[in-house]
Amino acid sequence: MQMIQLSGPRSPYPVSFCRRIMSVASDQATSICSYCDRVIPCSNLDLHVAHCSRKLEKCKICGDVVPKKHAEEHFLSTHAPVACSLCSETMEREVLGVHKGENCPQRIVTCEYCEFPLPAIDLFKHQEVCGNRTELCHMCSRYIRLHERDVHESRCNGGTNVIAESSSNTGLAERDRHGAPRRQPSRKRLLFTIAITGVAVLFGSLIYQKKAEDSQMP
Repeated sequence: MQMIQLSGPRSPYPVSFCRRIMSVASDQATSICSYCDRVIPCSNLDLHVAHCSRKLEKCKICGDVVPKKHAEEHFLSTHAPVACSLCSETMEREVLGVHKGENCPQRIVTCEYCEFPLPAIDLFKHQEVCGNRTELCHMCSRYIRLHERDVHESRCNGGTNVIAESSSNTGLAERDRHGAPRRQPSRKRLLFTIAITGVAVLFGSLIYQKKAEDSQMP
């Protein structure tokens, strides 16, 4: 790429034109103000810094630039140390709201099992005891610990287990009431019983006939 020489004996442009170009390039250069961190043209930087130094002040704690007349108000509303009214811990006023809402051990929270309000510092021990209480499941009629309630409800299939268990218990009760069911005799045992009965009847008939004959003899 060929460079065009703006000044010097070999420059094709007039000196006045070259000076105007260099002046425009100088005006486009910028710098950052050390007070307000704004980008300022270098040609105006000195005047701008003088204005900022009289009117503005950078907070030594957070680095924010505030008007000098509001510097004390900024410190009191943001950085002044204050004590939490719940736990007495000292902190910057700026973080007090977050502390009371999320971090303070004395903030009031509620138990997830009984919804009882209590200080956050006592919540763990309370829920450890409260979660072990039992509650009747209306789907399966079983008593479930409260800390297992959500898992149980996601898996509980209602009364299916209860019906099956009830039917099983009913069957056991019936067997206990009426005794064990009688076993049906086998076919061989039945035939053997009939044969024995027939032989007994035959012998009985013969004995009866012999007694009758003996009674008729003179």
